[in-house]
Parts: sequence; structure tokens; C-alpha cells
Amino acid sequence: MSADSKVWFSSSQGLGRALLDVVLERGERAVATLRKPEVLDSLKTKYSPSQLLILPLDVSNKSQIDSVFEETKKHFGRLDVVVNNAGYGLAGEIETTPEDEARKLIEVLFWGPVWICQRAIPFFRDVNPPGVGGHFLNISSIGGILANPGYAFYHAGKFALEGFTESLTKEMLPEWNIRATIIELGGFRTEWGGSSMITIPSLPVYQQAHAPSEAMRRIVVPENFVGDPLKCGQALYKLGGRKDLPIRIQLGTDALLMARLKTQKTIDDTLKPEMEEIAHSTTADGVDKAQVIANLETAWRGL
Repeated sequence: MSADSKVWFSSSQGLGRALLDVVLERGERAVATLRKPEVLDSLKTKYSPSQLLILPLDVSNKSQIDSVFEETKKHFGRLDVVVNNAGYGLAGEIETTPEDEARKLIEVLFWGPVWICQRAIPFFRDVNPPGVGGHFLNISSIGGILANPGYAFYHAGKFALEGFTESLTKEMLPEWNIRATIIELGGFRTEWGGSSMITIPSLPVYQQAHAPSEAMRRIVVPENFVGDPLKCGQALYKLGGRKDLPIRIQLGTDALLMARLKTQKTIDDTLKPEMEEIAHSTTADGVDKAQVIANLETAWRGL
């Protein structure tokens, strides 16, 4: 471990634990956060405090987030990669999901990463040496661009995280060198489909074989997932700190295929002549549509 090795920050449960093991084995430093820090007690004998800092963190607790960043500053004085990966699943039809359960989920999937990013941005810019910056790996899911029945509030949280992250990348001044990447995961063999899933009981009208949400729940089980958590951790390690990445990266054969299919369907829909005609029909009289398109294409290339 060298004095200039990167410092990683992440939740260390599920895929986060796999990433933590990879980071530490490669000789880099880590701030490992989780609700029950004692789960990582075995690592305290294997890695010294100069390499590993274990802190309690519930990402829905803003004061705890503040404390974690203060401890990171005092302990390492540096932070290079922040991985926003805390989360869990919520299965249930829209009409029966209690509002308090939906709000708690959105706090973890969306507001937790938002609050962490709000505190990490000034750390990257003002605590790290000038120009060193930092890198966010915001862990989404293929469910961040493609929604399925029975998981509406999970998808809502991930869709929101993706929009937030995309805006964040465009808001940072170039000289700060602060970057963000959306990681869209497929199905990995973790507890997401098991103990990390809350299931809301269905009404009898949904408990039919042909009900879309019922069919989806039969698919979303760990035995059907193809992703290896350790390989995911290794991939995240390779991506952390890189500067040549697209805004979205899919991890998993399933995620890659579904992203391509969803994107292609969106493109195909916009190219339907009747849809194009309806879109243009709402443009105000006297507006040069060709000029509007040219201006937008120029602006898009600059983003």
C-alpha cells in the first residue's frame, strides 16, 4: 500500500463487500460503512487502521453521513472513489404498497446517495489536492431505465438516481475533475431477491397466474440470476477512477441485452412517421424546425 493509493468509500454489504475485498487485496484503502459494523470485525485483524476504516452508517440518517465524512477527513485526509450502493428491493403492487414503505425505500435508493454526493463534492474539490477530484460510481440497476410490474417504487428510486447522476456530471466544472458513472446492474447472486427484499402481500385480484406482477415475481428469484458478486467487485474496481467512461455502464449479460433492447425500442418509437408528425405538430407557427434541430444537435454535442 503506497501513500498515494486511492481511498474508496462504499457500503460494505452484498456487492459492496465483494468490492471491499478486492480493494483491500489490491493494497488500496477503504472506508467501509454499514448499519452493523461488527459484521466486519474479522477484517480488523487482517488489515491495519491505516488501510481500513469501518464506520456505522444508515444512509437515511443525514447526521450520520456528516459524521462519516468528518471521520474520513481526519483518518485519511483524502477520498478518491465514492460508491453509492446501499439499497434493497420492494415487491408489491402500486395500490397496496403502504406510503411509509415506499418513502423509506426512496430515502435509501435516492436521497441517501444524494446526501452522500452533496458532502463528497466539496471533499473532492476542497480537501483533496487541487485537480485530483474524485469519481462517483452510483449503483443503479437495469431497473433504472426499464420498469417491470410489481416493483414500481424500486424503479422510481433508481430512475430518480439516474437522472440526478446525469445532471451531476454536467454540473461539475472541468477543472474540479469530478466525474460520475451510473452502473446498471443485472441480476447478481446476492440477497437482493431474498432477505434484502420486502414483499407486500397482494390482493386476491392480483393472485392469478396471468397477472403481470405475479409472473414477474416468479422470475425475480436468486436462482435465476446469472451475475457473480466477486466478478462485479472486480469490474467496479477496474472502473473506479477511470476518466474515459460513458455515463452509463451495464454489468451483467442480462443488463447489457435489456439496455440495448430498451434503447432500440425508444429509438424505433421516435422514428414512427405518425409519432414524428404529432411531435412536430405542436411547434409554434413561424418556428424553423430545421434550425431548432440543428441548434439542439450542436448543444447536445457540447454536453
